[in-house]
Amino acid sequence: MKPNLIISVCVVSAFLQMFSCKAENLDNPCDPNSKSFTETILLKVLLGDTQFFCGIGSNSNAETTTNPDSSSEDSETESNWWITNGTVNAIVKSDNILYIGGEFTVVGPNIGSGANIDMTSGEVKPKSSCPFTQSNGTIEAVASDGNGGFYIGGNFTVVQSQPRSNIARLRPDCTLDPAWNANANSTVLSLVVSGTTVYAGGAFTTIGGSARNRIAALDASTGLATAWNPNASADVRALVVSGSTVYAGGDFTTIGGSARNRIAALDVTTGLATAWNPDADASLRTLAVNGSIVYAGGDFTIIGGAARNSIAALDATTGIATAWNPDSSADVRSLALSGSVVYAGGRFTTIGGSARNYIAALDATTGLATAWNPDSNNYVLSLAISGVTVYAGGIFTTIGGSTRNHIAAIDATTGLATAWNPNASDGVSSLSVSGSTIYAGGSFTTMGGSTRNRIAALDVTTGLATAWNPDANIAVDFLTVSGSTIYAGGSFTTIGGSVRNRIAALDATTGLATAWNPNSSSNVYSLFVNGSTVYVGGAFTTIGGSARNRIAALDATTGLATAWNPDASGNVFSLAVIGSTVYAGGDFATIGGSARSRIAALDATTGLASAWNPNASASVRSLAVIGSTVYASGIFTTIGGSARNRIAALDATTGLATAWNPNASGNVFSLAFSGSTVYAGGAFTTIGGSTRNYIAALDATTGLATVWNPNANASVKSLVVNDSIIYAGGEFSTMGGSTRNRIAPLDISTGIAK
Repeated sequence: MKPNLIISVCVVSAFLQMFSCKAENLDNPCDPNSKSFTETILLKVLLGDTQFFCGIGSNSNAETTTNPDSSSEDSETESNWWITNGTVNAIVKSDNILYIGGEFTVVGPNIGSGANIDMTSGEVKPKSSCPFTQSNGTIEAVASDGNGGFYIGGNFTVVQSQPRSNIARLRPDCTLDPAWNANANSTVLSLVVSGTTVYAGGAFTTIGGSARNRIAALDASTGLATAWNPNASADVRALVVSGSTVYAGGDFTTIGGSARNRIAALDVTTGLATAWNPDADASLRTLAVNGSIVYAGGDFTIIGGAARNSIAALDATTGIATAWNPDSSADVRSLALSGSVVYAGGRFTTIGGSARNYIAALDATTGLATAWNPDSNNYVLSLAISGVTVYAGGIFTTIGGSTRNHIAAIDATTGLATAWNPNASDGVSSLSVSGSTIYAGGSFTTMGGSTRNRIAALDVTTGLATAWNPDANIAVDFLTVSGSTIYAGGSFTTIGGSVRNRIAALDATTGLATAWNPNSSSNVYSLFVNGSTVYVGGAFTTIGGSARNRIAALDATTGLATAWNPDASGNVFSLAVIGSTVYAGGDFATIGGSARSRIAALDATTGLASAWNPNASASVRSLAVIGSTVYASGIFTTIGGSARNRIAALDATTGLATAWNPNASGNVFSLAFSGSTVYAGGAFTTIGGSTRNYIAALDATTGLATVWNPNANASVKSLVVNDSIIYAGGEFSTMGGSTRNRIAPLDISTGIAK
C-alpha cells in the first residue's frame, strides 16, 4: 500500500486560512520521504487507527501528538484565553504556541465593553477577584450605585453569559445582579442614581416592565419602573439630578407633558416639565449642575435665548443663558466640574478663546481656557474627576503628551498624562468613579492587553500573548510553520523589523525576519512548504526575482523563484501539495498552459496542468486533499460537473463531484478535518441540511451537519483542529455560547467556547 493513499489529510485553507506540510525531515511523520512517516503509518495500520492528519486537522508543521494533560490545559484556557480587537484571518499551531494573523492591533483579556480598573495601578481588576463584565455590545452609560457596584447601560444583550437587554447592575464583587433586570428594548444612553432610584435615558420604549418612552425612573433594588413617566418624544442623551429636579437633554421636542426642545427640567415627583425652558436648537449631549448654574454641552448654536456654540451656562431658575460663553468650534460631549473649573471634552479644536484639541479646562467665571492643555489627537467622549486627576475616555491614541489608547489619567495641574495606562482596544464613552475603582464603558472588547500589530503568538496553556511580536504594518492573511520558521503572507510591506513586501520568513523565537526575501509585487494569499520548496499563491506578477503570474515555487533557502511557472491568469487563493501534484484554487481561467476554471492540478515538476478539470463556476478559496478525495470550498455554485453550492468533494482521479453535498447558503472560506468530520467556516447560515451560523461540523460520508453547533454571529475565516480543541478565527464577537472576539478555542465534542 502506498503511503499517500493512507494519509488522512494535507490541508490548505486558503485566502484567509493557513497550513502547510513540513519541510523534509527524518523525524517528521508528515513527510512521505521520512523513516518516521513509514513507521507511523505501519503502526497505525496494525492498531486499526485510520485517523492520521498532516495538516489543519493536526498541523503538520506543529505538534501532532495528543496532549497527555489536556484537561488541565482546557481548565487554564477557559479562565484566561485572550482575544483581538480586529479580524483574525489566519491561524497555525506549533508545539504549545498558536500563531495568529489578521487585521488586529491589540490582543488582550476577554473583558467585554466594560472594565473595573484600579485607580492606583491602572490595571483591570483580575478576573479571579472581579469577574469581567463580558458584555457583547457597547456600554454607553455608567453610574455608581454608591456601594461599590455599578449600573451599566448601552446596546448589549449579554452580560457575564447571562441575558441582559441594554441595562444591568453589577454588584460590588463585580458579579451580575441576578435579581435586577430592567430589560430595556433599545439603547440606554444615560444613567444617574439618586437615593433609591435609577434614572435612565435613551432610545427605549419599554423598560422596567412598563412602557416608558426614552426616559424612566427604576427602583434601585428591583429594576421595576416607578410611576414617574415624562414620556419623551425622542432620545434622551443626558440626565442629572439636583434636589427636586431631574434635568434632561437629548433630541426630544416634547417631554413631561410640554413642548421642550432638547432640554428640560422635570419634577422629581410628578415627572412633569417645570416652567424652565432654555429651548435649544439642536441636540444636548451632556449636562452638569453647580448650585444655581446648569452647564450644557451638545450640538446647539442657540440656547437660553442666546447664541451659544455647543456649550453654555444656564440660570437654574430662569433658563436664560448667562454671559459665560466659551464658544466651542464643534460639539461638546462631556462636562465635569471641579471647583472654579469646568472641564470639557468633545470634538472641538478651539474653545474658551484658545486652540484646544478635544479637551479643555475653562474658567467657571470668564469662560476662558486655562493654560491646562492635554492636547488629544482625537475626540474625548467622557470625563470624570477624582482629587487632582482628570480621567478621560474617547477615541484618542495620544493625550497629555503620551501614547494612551482611548483612556487616560491627566494631572489636573500640568495637563500631562500620569503613568496610569489601562490601554483599551477601542473607544471609551463612559466613566464612573467609586472608591478606588473607576469603571469604563465603551466599544472596546479588551483592556490591559498588549499591542500586537496584525500578527501575534498565544500560549495555548495560559491563553496569553507571548513576547513574540513581528509587528506587521498591514494585514497578514496567511500563516504556515516549517521547523523554527513562521512563513507569513498578506499585504504588509514591513514585518519582523525589516522591509518585506507581502511575504516573509520569521524566526519562531525572536519574531525577526530572516534574510529570506522573495519580494512579492502584490498580495500573497496562500503558502505551502514542501521539502526545500515554498509554493506561493496570490495576486502578484513578480516574486522571487522573476516574473511569475500569481503562482510560484520559491527556493526555501534563497527565496528565488524556481523554473516552475504555471502562469495563472487570475488570483490564486489556495494551494495543496500531495506527492507530485500541486492543487490550486482561485479566480483564474487559465493555468499550467491550459484552460482551467478556478481549480487545477499541476505537475510539481513541469508546472503543467493535468487532465483533472473540475471546472468551478466561481472562486475556489480553500482546498484539502484526503486520500482519493479533493475537498473544495469557496463561492462557486457548480463544480465537478454538478451543482454544488460553495462546498464539494471531488474525485482525485476524475475531477467529478462525489455525492457528498452539504449545500452551503453562503461562502465557505475554511476547511479543517478530524476523523470522519469535516469542519467548515464561512459566511453561511445553513449547511448540511441544518441551520448553522458561520461554522459547522459535517459528516464526511453523508455531508449532513452534526449536532456540533458553536453558532457564531459573524463570519469564520480560519480553522485549525488540534487534539480536543478547534481554534476558530474570523470576524465574530460571539461563539460557542460566549462573548469571544475574533478568536475562540472550541471544545471538539460540545462546541462550547473554552
